[in-house]
Amino acid sequence: MKSYWLKMDDHHSTLELRDIAQPTPGPRQVLVRVRAAGLNRGELIAGHGLHGSGAAAKPIGMEAAGEVVSFGAEITGFKVGDRVMGRCPGAFAEYALIDGREVMAVPDNLSWEIAASIPLTFLVVYDMLVMQGRLKADEWMLVAGVSSGVGVASMLMAKALGAKVIGTSGSAAKLARLDTMGLDVGLCTRVADFHDAVMQTTEDKGVDLVINTVGGSVFAECVRSMAFEGRLATVGYVDGVLQGAMDIELLHAKRLTLFGVSNKLRNADQKSSGVPGFKSHILPLLANGRIKPVVDKTFAFDDLAHAKAMMESNQHLGKIVLMGA
Repeated sequence: MKSYWLKMDDHHSTLELRDIAQPTPGPRQVLVRVRAAGLNRGELIAGHGLHGSGAAAKPIGMEAAGEVVSFGAEITGFKVGDRVMGRCPGAFAEYALIDGREVMAVPDNLSWEIAASIPLTFLVVYDMLVMQGRLKADEWMLVAGVSSGVGVASMLMAKALGAKVIGTSGSAAKLARLDTMGLDVGLCTRVADFHDAVMQTTEDKGVDLVINTVGGSVFAECVRSMAFEGRLATVGYVDGVLQGAMDIELLHAKRLTLFGVSNKLRNADQKSSGVPGFKSHILPLLANGRIKPVVDKTFAFDDLAHAKAMMESNQHLGKIVLMGA
């Protein structure tokens, strides 16, 4: 079968399309014929920490949607031909294996490309907003870098949960599009200058939850913008800045909570722990249209290089998806 592999150093990455053997599912795995797979910045962009410098090439792709081909002896609840989606390694391939704990049925109203944009991104957002972020209806949330895949998904889920959202982006055009999708306040900026606008919007209260997809260059400004007992999630650092000043007095006085969101060091049990809650809490909102994922562009399977280039250019809004071979 066809499978994409990636070799990366600190500054460059090289894609390879290989012909490898079709995988065989283990007892707790499902083999899927991949119909679409979502791109994720952390895996494809040099310097994001998911590849060791000089490491050997590895199969890539981290989330997919497709049809069940076969499954292991301990898998129940699925049959051959079922439409499913899930996080899975090596998703940029004709076939991929999904851990049985991660498999989710695709709602009937979702296309392949929309389904492929959900598993990794929306489970990360569920972790940030619900499991750790404890976001409630009528609370304010700030997304630094709201036009990214994670940023858009965060906005959509927060609105479905009844929260109010402020988002920053360097693109006025992207903010205008997000305004039609429910963004309450858009701030056109790429730098740490949004505190005053946030405080004015929230009547000097500050935001209850911050999603920082940008990195260290806006970290201190995010902390300044938080409300009493506010929470801050760090989920990315597209700016490449891995350090940020910390106002310890503010952390102490406001009883703030700071947390990171990454699957890099989690084992399979830890990664899958949020799936049951996501299925019961968020999947119905996707099925009934309360949450409508945004796919900016799809690419043919043979065109992954151009899909990767589009992601690197930061011109997209929401997700980029690679269609199946």
